Amino acid sequence: MRIVAGEWRGRALTAPAGHDTRPTADRVRQALFDMLLHAPWGGRDAVKGVRVLDAFAGTGALGLEALSRGAAHTTFVEQDRAALTALRGNIARCRAEARSTVLAADILALAADQSCDLIFLDPPYRQELIPRALARLRASGWIAAGALIVAETARDEPLPLAAEPLAERAHGTARLTIWREP
Repeated sequence: MRIVAGEWRGRALTAPAGHDTRPTADRVRQALFDMLLHAPWGGRDAVKGVRVLDAFAGTGALGLEALSRGAAHTTFVEQDRAALTALRGNIARCRAEARSTVLAADILALAADQSCDLIFLDPPYRQELIPRALARLRASGWIAAGALIVAETARDEPLPLAAEPLAERAHGTARLTIWREP
């Protein structure tokens, strides 16, 4: 697993052993950032200079990819100890400490903080965590008005949304859904 593009292109990232952490594949991250940067609803401003929240961060691949492509800051939220070790190592490997905050916390109990413009939600599949996480993030002020939200789910996993998706793409066993917060 590597950073696909930007300042740290080609930088190797590590993941903890086992199946508890499921990093987003390089080709899926490439497809995601292609959509964010080139879709009519996206563009350079979708990533460059924005504050990012990488919820269920795991290895941090999504948030680090955003930083590599010019995001101002990423807050990574993860509670698994092995994933936190890999995440912190990946941030250090990219020398991204000054532009990163790691919260060792349960996303469903996250305290209020600064709102973010780009939200990545990549929870364990088939546990219906996205609606609960969104409710908590909205209630605690993490999601800025007009923020882009990206959810990665299993290809056949239902995702109830109040907003119309801007894009939805299947990649192998994964499905990416992107929408804008009202």
